[in-house]
Amino acid sequence: MKLTVLMDNNTIIDRYFLGEPGVSYLLEVDDRKILFDTGYSDAYLLNGQKMGIHFFDLDAIVLSHSHMDHTWGLEPLIKRFSEEVMEGRQFQQPILVAHPQIFDSKTFFGTEEFGVNVDPQKLAKYMTPQLTREPFWLTDHLVFLGEIPRKNAFEARKSIGKVRVGDMLEDDYSMDDSALCYTGPEGLVIITGCSHAGICNIMEHARAVCGDERVHDVIGGFHLLDPEEEQMNGTAAYFQSRGVKQAHPCHCTDLKSKIELAKWIPVEEVGVGLVLEYT
Repeated sequence: MKLTVLMDNNTIIDRYFLGEPGVSYLLEVDDRKILFDTGYSDAYLLNGQKMGIHFFDLDAIVLSHSHMDHTWGLEPLIKRFSEEVMEGRQFQQPILVAHPQIFDSKTFFGTEEFGVNVDPQKLAKYMTPQLTREPFWLTDHLVFLGEIPRKNAFEARKSIGKVRVGDMLEDDYSMDDSALCYTGPEGLVIITGCSHAGICNIMEHARAVCGDERVHDVIGGFHLLDPEEEQMNGTAAYFQSRGVKQAHPCHCTDLKSKIELAKWIPVEEVGVGLVLEYT
């Protein structure tokens, strides 16, 4: 698997790309191209252009969850697809893989809409929705984990804004939050968006789904933003006890949390322009 970071809060030093609070990765696995999240704007597309990526031959788009910093880049991608058709060219219509609650309306910090800002019926003209709570294998070696069981006592206990259910607004625990997992000869590579479901819950579910206890790497947001001591200690203990080989925490993971994790496992830098290759 080849993973290219198209969007992150940071950029690699001496690489002239755009950064923003968001996530977008291009995965190339088993001769298939999969876009994981789309960031907040068209910045990931501009970064991709500089890298020689054109986005018109994607096999799948996977959304980790609905929040704006992971999905609002869908609209400029649709514009690119439309422009291709207007110029007499074609694009490959990808499947769109996500949790069934991906289109639920959400609000946060007083915003009218914090979730997906594209109408699902319009989106379906450009992408084929594949919404599932169950694990979904995109290739022989890459799986969308579906809904993550929340079993431990130190993660995913706080709501993040509100979600509209019928005519009511309820506390939102981001039940649509999911991740990807690559199965390789060295163990699992787990790819996350924000880990609202809990990074340890995600890892435990990945190990169960894939039938492999070895975790070679974890890359993405760990949602460790000034975490309470119980969560930080529980996370560090989990990483140590499971023998995680290395980690690439980024996006919604603060410096203090990275330093704490680095006491137990190798923690590597992440930024736009980073390319990781796994056997």
